[in-house]
Amino acid sequence: MDAIVTNFPRPEDQTDRPSQKEAEDAVRVLLRWAGDDPEREGLLDTPKRVAKAYRELFSGYDLAAEDVLGRTFEEVAGYDDMVLVRDIPFFSHCEHHMVPIIGKAHVAYLPNGRVLGLSKIARVVEIYGRRLQTQETMTAQIAKSIDETLNPRGVAVMIEAEHMCMAMRGIQKQGSTTLTTTFTGAFKTEPTEQVRFMTMIRS
Repeated sequence: MDAIVTNFPRPEDQTDRPSQKEAEDAVRVLLRWAGDDPEREGLLDTPKRVAKAYRELFSGYDLAAEDVLGRTFEEVAGYDDMVLVRDIPFFSHCEHHMVPIIGKAHVAYLPNGRVLGLSKIARVVEIYGRRLQTQETMTAQIAKSIDETLNPRGVAVMIEAEHMCMAMRGIQKQGSTTLTTTFTGAFKTEPTEQVRFMTMIRS
């Protein structure tokens, strides 16, 4: 069964985003709820710092992968074999607990006459990583955005990540890693292409 990918509103369509002051006030409420005093010296500037940090950590909501992937290249001298960018580091946040997900992504595609600039692939990982996520959804979003923009013969995405919601709270199992994959086109229909993808990642 294919993953269902939600399309978020584009930044220009968002009109009800809270103000900076509202965000800072929310942090003050959380500080009080946690049992501390937001008026003590060490915490006076914390709401402003947290709001600024969150703006950076969740900057993926202000960007659209389609815009990043818009430019492609056709002068590839007949190259039509796999293009793989592996070990792309990313930091995301679990949408259930808002704690970090730390991992790396491996992204490959089979060209169909056009190729992407390699930095664009890493940029797409960054865009989807800097949102509240589940790893499964992020894996599918990366594959879908490249598949729809480039129309390649196939896309393969693997993400390996550690979830702090498992390491810091709940079951508290540090060091456990979650792997997710999404395949489209030839990577989905031809097992040999999947094997090649996995082999190149591990080589």
